[in-house]
Amino acid sequence: MGSPMVICVLERILNPESGVKSPSGTPSKKDENGMEKDKRGSEPGPAELFSRAGRILFEGGLNNSHSGNLSLRMGDRILITRRGSMLGELTPSDLVEVPVEGDGCDLQQASTEVNVHRSVYRATRHLALVHAHPKAAIALSMGREWLVPVDAEGKFYFSRIPVLAAKNTIGSKEVEEKIPRLLARYPVVVVRGHGAFAAGPTLEDGVRTIFSLEWSCDIFSRCLALGMSEEALLRDRRHEE
Repeated sequence: MGSPMVICVLERILNPESGVKSPSGTPSKKDENGMEKDKRGSEPGPAELFSRAGRILFEGGLNNSHSGNLSLRMGDRILITRRGSMLGELTPSDLVEVPVEGDGCDLQQASTEVNVHRSVYRATRHLALVHAHPKAAIALSMGREWLVPVDAEGKFYFSRIPVLAAKNTIGSKEVEEKIPRLLARYPVVVVRGHGAFAAGPTLEDGVRTIFSLEWSCDIFSRCLALGMSEEALLRDRRHEE
């Protein structure tokens, strides 16, 4: 279920101008895209982008201490979080560079999902991939092939979200082979009983997609907990369309 922390973190993502302060306590400078600039006025580097995304996911309750992974594509290389890293406390040493194609000496150090990330980059034009473990989305995925939002924000971002069923869900060849075609059509996929993969042009886009997914699934779960009929909720959705 949602929490005040999730509300606060989501507001920070969707409204970056609200209350962000520099160490001195004065509002920090941002570029035209709303990104914080460092003291020299330049945009954040990859390490800061990874650190920020990982921290927001952890603080928002979308990952536990050591779950989830992040990556960015840079030409024919991928920058990905290290195996066993804590997304809430990422440092530059937690980032590993691996090739999109072929073997690399650092593949064993990269996240257990590294080959899933590589398969998505080989098959799509996405430049960033975010993997998290949103609880409400995972729970709803257990008995469904699709997650269909019934709240206004969810319907704004998603028509529906595919659920991928796999015998082996964590870093498996099966997920590696099946998920690229889904992420080529949808911004996010939920692997049943495991977690969600969101792809896009930036890590921030992926984080926002994961939060919007979980927000929508949490609202749907609350409706069911209040005794509302799933059939009626989905029927109302179809009538709106």
